[in-house]
Amino acid sequence: MTNLFYASFIPGLQNLIADVIKERLPCVKILKLLDGAVLFETETSYDKLNFFCFNNIFAVINISEVQNGVSIEPHFQRTGIKVLEKHIKTFLESKGNFNEEVIFNNSKNFKSFRIVISNENIPASIDTQLRAGVEKYIEKLSGLKVNRSLPDTEFWFLYRTEKNITDNTNAVNNDFSVFMKRLTLRSSWEKTLHKGELPPPLAWVLCRLANLSHSDTVLDPFCGYGSIPQEAFKHFHITKFFACDNNKEAALFSEQRFNKRKKDEFTLYRCDFYELLNKIAEKSIDVIVTDPPWGRFGASEEQRTENNTQRDFLVKMFDVFSKLLKDGGRAVVLYVNDDQLLKAAPPCFKLKGKMPVLLSGKKAVIYSFLFTAENTE
Repeated sequence: MTNLFYASFIPGLQNLIADVIKERLPCVKILKLLDGAVLFETETSYDKLNFFCFNNIFAVINISEVQNGVSIEPHFQRTGIKVLEKHIKTFLESKGNFNEEVIFNNSKNFKSFRIVISNENIPASIDTQLRAGVEKYIEKLSGLKVNRSLPDTEFWFLYRTEKNITDNTNAVNNDFSVFMKRLTLRSSWEKTLHKGELPPPLAWVLCRLANLSHSDTVLDPFCGYGSIPQEAFKHFHITKFFACDNNKEAALFSEQRFNKRKKDEFTLYRCDFYELLNKIAEKSIDVIVTDPPWGRFGASEEQRTENNTQRDFLVKMFDVFSKLLKDGGRAVVLYVNDDQLLKAAPPCFKLKGKMPVLLSGKKAVIYSFLFTAENTE
């Protein structure tokens, strides 16, 4: 049986996501690869997907497309809400190829649902009677009851505009709406994580880009609430991890989070990162994976001193890295999207790759470095 899934992820990671999907699902067809989302077809069922880089996964019921920016009906106004409402009307009239099995195949624990309307990833409203009509129809097909506050599952109608470059000069719009059922039921990361805590999917991506091996000795000198060591232990089977943070609240949380780990598996230092030179043996770290503090940035005259301080911080950070890393060691750093980090990196840190991402509306970059001791000045 072929299954169609729509998955969302942190914007900017689409090439990595495509690689991961092809690696884990040998018989897979990627139908759409968007900025922050992917539509793929596979014979693998949801319970066996085993992906850690997605924010949410949906089972697709139907897709309605507007090819090349031209509506199927020339007089039809091509706006997100209009496309969504037409899609819903078509569903109610039972016209089109709908995968009704996704609608009525629910867990025994599911008793309720709600409808979510998303226009270009922004919550939207549709005609009240139309919403009531689709709710009644899904109730009939699924046996579930409507609960708009705390449902057990959700059915989404989502509209997006996809831009495909067909040649060197022309960009073609391919608008579509997708009707689907949400399979991952959790609150948004903003509601469940501490302030400044990395979402687990992004921490997993950092560890993957670092090519972690279970035999590596890994360091996160700015571990915060422990998202990176959590993913390193859980999915990459790391057996020796050093962590550090000078924030008392975050460090205490991380200490409690890993209190069942043996001392030789996880060591946490509550101190400033430069004090690690007195606590960890030089040239003993294989990989550094970290998200250092970004600070506050801007072009105003008042922030010039602060930016100078940030550059000093970055220079000191790379100095600590160079003393702790083994020759041939790796460093993966998530940082704000500006040029200060690369300017601070000495020649012994060779840039192997950079991946722009969007995190909580802020532009950032994942930098991957290879450390070569012979280039140390």
